[in-house]
Amino acid sequence: MRPRPPLEGRGIFSGTGLIITGLAATVAALLFPLWSYADRPDAVSADVLSARTVTTPFGPLSEQDRDFITKVRLAGLWELPAGELAEREGTSPAVRTAGAHLVDGHSSLDAHVRTVATQLGVPLPNEPNEQQRQWLATLGAARGQDFDRRFAGILRLAHGRVFSLVAQVRAGTQNSLVRDLADDANATVLDHIKILEATGYVDFAALSRDLAASATPVPPPPAVAPGAAVPVTPPPSATSAPPPTSSP
Repeated sequence: MRPRPPLEGRGIFSGTGLIITGLAATVAALLFPLWSYADRPDAVSADVLSARTVTTPFGPLSEQDRDFITKVRLAGLWELPAGELAEREGTSPAVRTAGAHLVDGHSSLDAHVRTVATQLGVPLPNEPNEQQRQWLATLGAARGQDFDRRFAGILRLAHGRVFSLVAQVRAGTQNSLVRDLADDANATVLDHIKILEATGYVDFAALSRDLAASATPVPPPPAVAPGAAVPVTPPPSATSAPPPTSSP
């Protein structure tokens, strides 16, 4: 009796078997990275990620929101003194006007950010960071039209870098107080960008190169409780020396 040939379509090498085997291999390939990632010591769990966002009566407050509040405060701590320097040292009405805009804008914006920080319990720095102190030292040592050029260039670069951050925070924050602060900051930064460009001293080619270069992150200075944050508003008794009368 002749042996019967094997039936086609049975066993693991049949069409159905191959499909099942392929599906199992695909599922294993998808799950393996998840298992291996979960076992890594540097893996960030969902609990850690959620811990970076806290609940407030005004909506969730993210780590980016807190960083934005700190940066708004830091901006006022050095840009208002820079504006006062421009009011004293600027050699043209346009530069002195730009300085006045910085003083007025950051006096108002600083009051706003201190109120928001108090309501949300976010600590604030009381002094500029290292990079900002260097910029102030550079401006303090400059005179004449060299001051005008350095003032317009440094401040325009700083405002250009923060402009995109304001838009990013405004687009993504879930906190109503942070949204209001971002709206205020956006209007203030845009006003300062325009008034700095109106000085005629902004080198747009150099500005484009500097904005394209990656800025080195600078650690913020120590923070204090919101109630201990000193206002950056210039004292009412402060008087300015008569401005120079020469023009560019």
